[in-house]
Amino acid sequence: MSKQAEAPPTAARGGRGARQRILDAAIRLFYEEGVNATGVERLAAEASVSKRTLYQHFPSKTAVVEEYLRTIRESVGDPVHPDPTTTSGPRARILALFETPPAGGVMRGCPFHNAAVEAAGAMPEVQEIVEAHKRSYIDALGDLARQAGAADAKAVGFQLAVLYEGAASLSTSLNDVAPWTHAAKAAQKLLDDAIARRAARHR
Repeated sequence: MSKQAEAPPTAARGGRGARQRILDAAIRLFYEEGVNATGVERLAAEASVSKRTLYQHFPSKTAVVEEYLRTIRESVGDPVHPDPTTTSGPRARILALFETPPAGGVMRGCPFHNAAVEAAGAMPEVQEIVEAHKRSYIDALGDLARQAGAADAKAVGFQLAVLYEGAASLSTSLNDVAPWTHAAKAAQKLLDDAIARRAARHR
């Protein structure tokens, strides 16, 4: 999973049919304009399909949202569980998550967080996907913290996730990359202190 404050990538365009066009349109419109603001008619028009064709591929708008989130999760990559050929150690991989994103452009935040807010109370299936994704991310950060030699790795992983989510949210609200700089410093101190505590216990 790449920096959550960045836009999700558009799905591959080679050899796509109606279903893929619908999903491509959803990836762009749901992220740029919002889930609730994007109606089925607009989605169908952008995908160059009829509403009937859309419903042949997806039984409901909720089903489109679910597939949108699954596609993002599969396609953006995962710095917590990177390519097996990576040479970065666990500490470096954690801190890389907090690198300041490029300045410029409109920051729209985490697509999972955005979807959860818009789906609140109306799309429980979407909320389940988002919750599973976020919990998996927290667990993965805890595992990386343990590999880095941190004491209380599970708690540290949760704290790192809070820093990450806070930076993503605040940078979106302010349309400013500065929160990532502050979060990176806090994450480094949190991680290094936890590593030092564990080392002290084993002296």
